[in-house]
Amino acid sequence: MPELPEVEVVRRGLERWVAGRTIEDVEVLHPRAVRRHPGGGVDFAARLRGETVGVPQRRGKYLWLPITGRDLSVLGHLGMSGQLLVQPADAPDEKHLRIRVRFDDAAGTELRFVDQRTFGGLSLHDNTPDGLPDVIAHIARDPLDPLFDEAAYHLALRAKRSTVKRALLDQSLISGVGNIYADEALWRARLHYERPTATLTRPRSAELLGHVRDVMNAALAVGGTSFDSLYVNVNGESGYFDRSLDAYGREDEPCRRCGTPMRRRPWMNRSSYFCPRCQRPPRVVS
Repeated sequence: MPELPEVEVVRRGLERWVAGRTIEDVEVLHPRAVRRHPGGGVDFAARLRGETVGVPQRRGKYLWLPITGRDLSVLGHLGMSGQLLVQPADAPDEKHLRIRVRFDDAAGTELRFVDQRTFGGLSLHDNTPDGLPDVIAHIARDPLDPLFDEAAYHLALRAKRSTVKRALLDQSLISGVGNIYADEALWRARLHYERPTATLTRPRSAELLGHVRDVMNAALAVGGTSFDSLYVNVNGESGYFDRSLDAYGREDEPCRRCGTPMRRRPWMNRSSYFCPRCQRPPRVVS
C-alpha cells in the first residue's frame, strides 16, 4: 500500500497539472472503480461535469481533489495498485484504465485512474467544516503536518497500552505511516516493534517521531518507494527510495549499523524487519 511519501508525490503532481482545470467529461470504464460512490458511475460522472478542480489535498495516505466553490471533494483511494496519471489525450489507453477525466481547455492532457487489481477507486463526498471528505474525518494529522500536536500524540501513545509498531500504524493516532516507514523509523530509533508504548518516555517518543519525519522526508526527496511499476507519480515515473532502505526487505542482509544479519518476522498479516542486536525484544515479565 502506498504510504505518505508516495501519496504526497502524486498530490504534488496533481497540483501542478490538474488544479484549476474545469472538467468537461468523465468516463467510468469499470464499475468497481466507483463502488465507494453511492450513486454509481453515471451519477459520479454527471455531478463532476462542469466543475473546477481546486488544489489537491492530502492527510496521511488519503488524497482528495476539492471542487472549487462547493463543499465537495473527489476522494482518491489508490488501494494496492491504483495510479492517477496525467496523460496526453491521444496517448493509448492503459490496459487497466478504469476512469478517464477530460478537461475543457487546450492543455491536451487528461487525468486517468489506472488500477490493475481494482482495489482502489474514486468517490465524491461532502466536506466537513475543516475541508476534509466526511468519510475520513476520523483520520489523525500526519507527522509532516505543521499542526500535528506532538504533546497530544505522546499522551495518546502512552495511554494506548499497545506496542509501538501497532501505534505507528494506527491512523487515528498518527496518519501516513505504513509498514515500510514504521520498520525504517524503528530501526533508526533502535526500538523493537513489540516494545510496549507505555514504556516510552516523552524524549524517546519525540526521538521516534523525529525519525519518522526524517525517513519520510528522505523518501519524498527521491519520489517515494517503488518496488514495482505499480507505485508511480502522475507522469508514470517510479521513486527509488527502495535503494536506501535500512530495514524493510533486508532479511539476512547485514545491519548497516552493526553487521548482524537482519531478521524478518510475521506480524499482523505483514512482516516486520529488524536487527536482533540493535533492536532488542522487550523482556517478558512472568
